Amino acid sequence: MAQAWKCSGLRWSADGPVLLWDGGRRSALTWGKRVAFGVAEGGVRTCVGARGHACPARVAVPGRSTGARCEECARLDRAHSVAADTIADDPRPYHVYLAWFGPGMTKVGITAVERGSARLLEQGAVCFSWLGAGPLMAARRTEELLRAALGVPDRIPYAEKRAVRAALPGAAADRGGEVAELHARAVALGGWPESLVREPLRVVDHVEVFGLAGVSGAVGSVSELVAGGVVSGELVAAAGPDLHLATGGGVVVVDTRVMSGWELVPAVSGELSVPVREFKEAAGVQDGLF
Repeated sequence: MAQAWKCSGLRWSADGPVLLWDGGRRSALTWGKRVAFGVAEGGVRTCVGARGHACPARVAVPGRSTGARCEECARLDRAHSVAADTIADDPRPYHVYLAWFGPGMTKVGITAVERGSARLLEQGAVCFSWLGAGPLMAARRTEELLRAALGVPDRIPYAEKRAVRAALPGAAADRGGEVAELHARAVALGGWPESLVREPLRVVDHVEVFGLAGVSGAVGSVSELVAGGVVSGELVAAAGPDLHLATGGGVVVVDTRVMSGWELVPAVSGELSVPVREFKEAAGVQDGLF
């Protein structure tokens, strides 16, 4: 019987995207690489636990959940989360940033300065610019100020991000235009905390890093894995947690967060056989095997 592995997520390194596996194994991902795996027959997706600890009850979790955690482990995981606003005394300095994901999709956010641009890569930001840096609470206040004054959100759903990747402007200057405009409006505002140091506009573009230049638009995304199902395709791009795989039916996006909690084995078939949600919003079309 083939050895089963459990995926613990996609991370971005200096050399590109890397799949992490329980036990410390790493799989570097390069364009053109064949990505193929199956879900063990009769398998059940179980909670991945919280903050490095296994779920004591090994609770079964829904296939479409991107968190792959039971209610208790999800609560524990968010109990020490900057994103959930549960930490106020983190002594580390934080960046405030503007991130652009596609036309009309710009958000404001914060990330620890020591993390560099890792958070932007994890979110799938096509381009971004820093706005300032300072203590956590000052960064939080600035984020709220800009969200209200500029009318930009602090969250954009992944489904919306991936749906517009095929329509990105071809020129980096065009992709960075909204960020530049919002940056100028942001630095002109009053009310910034004194402890937050403003930073000049410097748009960083990730299209080449993500491999999105010239890539065919995706026809849909894997909505969930299922026992006995297979994912197979050639890696043509990756952004945030998403892998863009070229299959016989076109490019399909795999959100690697739906892989966690499953026991995965080497694929015995070269065909994609898991539910895929089509991007075209045709009336009466339901999820089905692609």
